[in-house]
Amino acid sequence: MSSDSETKYVILVPDGMADSLAAEVAEGSPLKVARTPWMDKVASAGTIGLTRTVPTGMEAGSDVANLSIMGYSPAKVYSGRAPFEAASMGVYLEEDDLAFRLNLVTLERNFTIMADHSSDHISTQEAHALIGAVEPIIDRLGLFVYPGISYRNLMVWKGGPDGLVTHPPHDFPGELLAGRLPSGQGADVLLRIIIQSWKILENHPVNQRRVTRCQGPGNSVWPWGQGRRPKIQTLTERFGVTGTVVAAVDLVRGIGKYAGLDVVDVAGATGYLDTNYQGKVEAALSALETQNLAFLHVEAPDEAGHSGQMDLKVKAIEDFDEKIVGPVLKGLEKFPQWRMLIMPDHCTPIATRKHSVEPVPFALLDSGQWSEAAKSPSRTFSEKDAVAAGRLVDEASTMMEFLLGVQNLQ
Repeated sequence: MSSDSETKYVILVPDGMADSLAAEVAEGSPLKVARTPWMDKVASAGTIGLTRTVPTGMEAGSDVANLSIMGYSPAKVYSGRAPFEAASMGVYLEEDDLAFRLNLVTLERNFTIMADHSSDHISTQEAHALIGAVEPIIDRLGLFVYPGISYRNLMVWKGGPDGLVTHPPHDFPGELLAGRLPSGQGADVLLRIIIQSWKILENHPVNQRRVTRCQGPGNSVWPWGQGRRPKIQTLTERFGVTGTVVAAVDLVRGIGKYAGLDVVDVAGATGYLDTNYQGKVEAALSALETQNLAFLHVEAPDEAGHSGQMDLKVKAIEDFDEKIVGPVLKGLEKFPQWRMLIMPDHCTPIATRKHSVEPVPFALLDSGQWSEAAKSPSRTFSEKDAVAAGRLVDEASTMMEFLLGVQNLQ
């Protein structure tokens, strides 16, 4: 199967932008409340509906969901989140290596409550200082740590055991650690790393300064998302397309690398509301000059959803519409043929502050539909209008085939 080499393809992923599909919530969801004139135009001119990015029985993680959007069935290729982050960071994994995401988190009430999975969005410079302080205890246990961006880091256990159970820290904000600590074979090693980090980090100068500034301290590490190197066929091998991933987070960049796509570094891309939107748009459009596909991911709506703040999530959505969707559409005008897919990877309802397995709304637009007559919005890009369309794509991994024209979306 191959795509039309003359057509340019764009996938825009506002991470966690969708909220619950429940009628009473969807009516007043952040996506419905936000002013999104560009996405509304895309929804009105193109095809909208719902799709399941998280297969039945799997956790609603960005790893599984973004794999689906990239065109892969998680049930067939998923082995864990951290291997994708390792790929993004240039860390090669041997077959028996077990990679972990290692968050810097904020714990409260004598280290019993998960207050913040991101240490209040700690800066990369501060995070590196804290991870450097913890690194010796990890080294002594025979594991390796690789500093990342902000609170996101990587840890590798060579020959690590199977059967470990860990929990994403963003899945239980404000809740007790009890029942969420690592378990299974090898859990004692992870527990030692977590507990020993408390003494090192609690009074670290970086955290003392953060507390003085009323910022959450990075007072604990938290390993999770473990997995081994997956086996994935590239998109070029599958569809004959070449492309680029534009993203600030290692997870999405790593999935892109396994998919055979180029990954670009955008100065000022942070994975939060202060990210360099313009730089991301310019990178995506530049890639399309020589390639078929641009995959542009924005983390901000998800982070705002985890905060539980309606105004923050509305702002993240409006920024995505104004600073990503609008400029990309304008930039695509120089290409004779193009197709665009807009869809969040998963729901992050502000009521729960954690990911949900519910289907997400999508909009698929062809350049032939983008006429002046079609630019007057008759519906919105929202959970409510997506449900009303009566179209459900049960496996989101097929959305790539719809985008590329390999299959027709009914």
